[in-house]
Amino acid sequence: MTQSRLELHRPRTGVRVRGARENNLKNVDVEIPRDALVVFTGVSGSGKSSLAFGTLYAEAQRRYLESVSPYARRLFDQMPVPDVDEIDGLPPAVALQQQRGTPTTRSSVGSVTTLSNLIRMLYSRAGTYPRNQPLLYAEAFSPNTPEGACPTCHGLGRVYEVTERSMVPDDSLTIRERAIAAWPQAWGGQNQRDILVTLGIDVDRPWRELPKKLRTWILFTEEQPTVPVHAGLTPAETKRALKRKDEPSYMGTFTSAKRHVLGTFSNTQSASMKKRVQQFMIGSDCATCHGKRLRRESLSVTFAGLDITELSRLPLERLAALFRPYADGKTTRDANHPERVMVMQRIAEDLVARLAVLLDLGLGYLSLERSTPTLSPGELQRLRLATQVHSNLFGVVYVLDEPSAGLHPADTEALLAALDRLKASGNSLFVVEHELDVIRHADWIVDVGPAGGELGGQVLYSGPPAGLADIEASQTRRHLFEQPPLPSRLPRAPAGWLRLAGVTRNNLDGLDIAFPLGLCTSVTGVSGSGKSSLVSQALVELVAARLGHAVEAIEDEADELERTAAIPVGGRITEGVDQIKRLVVVDQKPIGRTPRSNLA
Repeated sequence: MTQSRLELHRPRTGVRVRGARENNLKNVDVEIPRDALVVFTGVSGSGKSSLAFGTLYAEAQRRYLESVSPYARRLFDQMPVPDVDEIDGLPPAVALQQQRGTPTTRSSVGSVTTLSNLIRMLYSRAGTYPRNQPLLYAEAFSPNTPEGACPTCHGLGRVYEVTERSMVPDDSLTIRERAIAAWPQAWGGQNQRDILVTLGIDVDRPWRELPKKLRTWILFTEEQPTVPVHAGLTPAETKRALKRKDEPSYMGTFTSAKRHVLGTFSNTQSASMKKRVQQFMIGSDCATCHGKRLRRESLSVTFAGLDITELSRLPLERLAALFRPYADGKTTRDANHPERVMVMQRIAEDLVARLAVLLDLGLGYLSLERSTPTLSPGELQRLRLATQVHSNLFGVVYVLDEPSAGLHPADTEALLAALDRLKASGNSLFVVEHELDVIRHADWIVDVGPAGGELGGQVLYSGPPAGLADIEASQTRRHLFEQPPLPSRLPRAPAGWLRLAGVTRNNLDGLDIAFPLGLCTSVTGVSGSGKSSLVSQALVELVAARLGHAVEAIEDEADELERTAAIPVGGRITEGVDQIKRLVVVDQKPIGRTPRSNLA
């Protein structure tokens, strides 16, 4: 970008960057206005995110953390110090990046948006209590606190047990052949088998032929006898050694398979060991709370005839309609408890205002109970954006990473309205974006390019959107102003059809659908229509089950037990699976799992 053009589009007040060299940025100098919607454009890999997140946000975070004590600083996920000479005029910054939900179903739409906190306060102060039941504090309506969690399932909504079938999947094997799969695989399992030899149990007899009482004792006993172990000897040699009272190799303590599984799950700090023993545990709905995760006292309190779990399972659209009369003061007044009516109206007003933003962003199909691992990165980012609209912050820079991701063009207008509300509150918005409608709505464009990687890293243009039309090197200009024609293609004939019947998952209810094989198929629809539920969840799980793939190998690293709490996919494959030899899932999860991971 020439010096004359920089002078021509220099903002009166703004952020001034000098000598930015983060990743592929080539000693970039640029000035960006504040109190405006600034969109960073360019092809993938051009350096947009390196400038917006790696430089501007990283420096804002670094300056903020300098005022924080070293003890508190370690709790933050700190970005590396950016490679830049100077940044002036940079306000405090908040980053809303594309990322997956936290890998636990205890994190939900309600917790991310903090709406659950308001709902709990509503039930505590304005709920309908049974006669003679004392007041419950808001904490008693959360399954993640000791005051509210069901004492039987500890707030999971499910209880877990081990069975003979789960711990001994193949009863034709002998104990020596590792029929008890739940025992450790290495020395620990061999130790238990050697102890059984000392106890006189036939480890070479098929499991199914052992007496039922003996099988039950081996798997479920709480006894832990300590006996001499003669490692490496046959059962006959061990019997003779015991008779001669030979010196044992060591004294071994027996542990039943159940005790090993539950003890390891409760006490181990190893994620891999916990994951291994989880496969031997069977989950079912808790009989005490019936899957609602709360104590009976908490579930006995109602609002509008619903307990708090039933209310949290309503779509946000229905939730807003339910609270609107209370917010408008149109419900029946309680003359005996005017303070209850006042609390009810104030909380309802806040809820309706917050829910309106979520509905405008096209998220009305979600429920407060929906767990974040089931959300797309775009949905999660828009939830956080809606929360920021009501944060009452001003003078802040919001750095957003493609907020239109996963959003249907029909919903883009609502997204732009939310961004305008943040800007009108006195904030600046730095948005990395490819969506043309968002780019056209910008007050200022910073175009980075001209290409990706080593061929990028230069600021081609910084100024109002109209000025980008004069930048010949910009690939954004060609799509923003010229509208290149779409290439014509002749449709190809499918090699077959993959037919699914009765698919049920989230908002899908008994769906029948056919996918052509041997073609590239695009599944479209507005946000929340069920695209991800159909393709990323139902289709993947049904095909994986028919091919014999382990579903957990293609899911997030969520806790295995919590993941089993999800409603299983309904439906079946009626045709075409015989033409599929392999299932490969490509999603938006990070490829690397540790800082040592790289492209090689």
